[in-house]
Amino acid sequence: MKQQLIRGAIHHYPHATADYAADLQSFTDGAMLIESGKIIALGEYNELRGQYPAAALTDYRDYLIIPGLIDTHLHFPQTEIIAKYGEQLLTWLDNFTFPAEGQFADPALSARMADFFLNECLKNGTTTGLVYSSVHKTSTEALFEAASARNMLTVAGKVCMDRHCPDWLQDTPASAQRDSAELIERYHGKGRNYYALTPRFAPTSSSAQMAALGELAQQYDDVFIQTHLSENHDEIAWVKTLYPDCEDYLAVYEKYHMVRPRAVYGHCIHLSDSEWQRMAASGAVAAFCPTSNLFLGSGLFEMGKAEQFNVPVTLATDVGGGTSFNLLRTLGEAYKICQLRQFKLSALQGFYMLTQGAAHSLGLSDKIGNFNVGSDADFVVLNPRFDPLTTLRVKNDSSCEDALFALTMLGDDRATVATWVAGQPQYIQQEHADALA
Repeated sequence: MKQQLIRGAIHHYPHATADYAADLQSFTDGAMLIESGKIIALGEYNELRGQYPAAALTDYRDYLIIPGLIDTHLHFPQTEIIAKYGEQLLTWLDNFTFPAEGQFADPALSARMADFFLNECLKNGTTTGLVYSSVHKTSTEALFEAASARNMLTVAGKVCMDRHCPDWLQDTPASAQRDSAELIERYHGKGRNYYALTPRFAPTSSSAQMAALGELAQQYDDVFIQTHLSENHDEIAWVKTLYPDCEDYLAVYEKYHMVRPRAVYGHCIHLSDSEWQRMAASGAVAAFCPTSNLFLGSGLFEMGKAEQFNVPVTLATDVGGGTSFNLLRTLGEAYKICQLRQFKLSALQGFYMLTQGAAHSLGLSDKIGNFNVGSDADFVVLNPRFDPLTTLRVKNDSSCEDALFALTMLGDDRATVATWVAGQPQYIQQEHADALA
């Protein structure tokens, strides 16, 4: 395959860090050399152009190039209910989520919606997602097949729930275990697919189902686990009545061997100090979902607590309770929540959380989240001056930090010039299509 040289203002974090200003690697006029979907060199444009004169050049010199964004919690069957009016969590599930997910028994609809969903992700610069499917095995298959067609690194799982939801949306302990095991064997580690065991949340899984999934968690110790934790006060009280033998919400998942590295817990808004401590000790990850937390009135995440207890935090859109596919805008809402919590979330810390930080927390930093030699060439090209207002706000000599912060407040998919996955453009904004000429 012919080598490709990508030119632009390149920014990334090459390794895990908490010093977001010092460890950002930037090239004002940089270049990235790609071959067979991998990054094989990174540096100054003039230097790499001289070393690789035969490489095909794609010139994005007026734009920012950053690693593909990683969304650590979202629901592809909820795409069509985004921005449905006015509920909190438990009534949102009953009135909107369950009816929408019921449609995904239809394989043809699942395939159409998987294509739509992934196209929205790419249009917004997201190249990897930790995605909840519906309870139907076929919807998970549709998502993996659509992701494979685009060569996207995707972590996904069939939702498991055998109670406290409509009868027509339930599985059983046995079927949840069987279907999940079959999907693991078929997809996990195949191509760029990874599987996540996915009990929706403790209230919708019986003790028998949690035990069955816990057996899989022990049998397949390298699969991901994704579920919800402490999103809503009513939910927390409900869990206590359903699992009275467990001291708190996290203890339910601990009982069934689900709190460990590569376990990603959505929300984590109302955790006790004990739960924060145990999360940290386990290596589990908290997915901060700011737009859905606000939209559903669930509460304000505590970044200060997470840092105090050294719990890894990633960012997530949580579509469709979340209100945008755009992770930069989601970061902007995270900033506002942190302001209300008297925590200063910098644009660079947020950028790290969306790229290398997420990849490192998930054990995937050898593949995604950075531009290190050998990593997969997943990247996003951003125009920080995509309209008159951003052109006024972001100057030609603005720092990466300032430009990214402006985009978190003012940006949307119009800022995405192109999204490349494994060295191939999977989304190109129409007016910039000539950039590849």
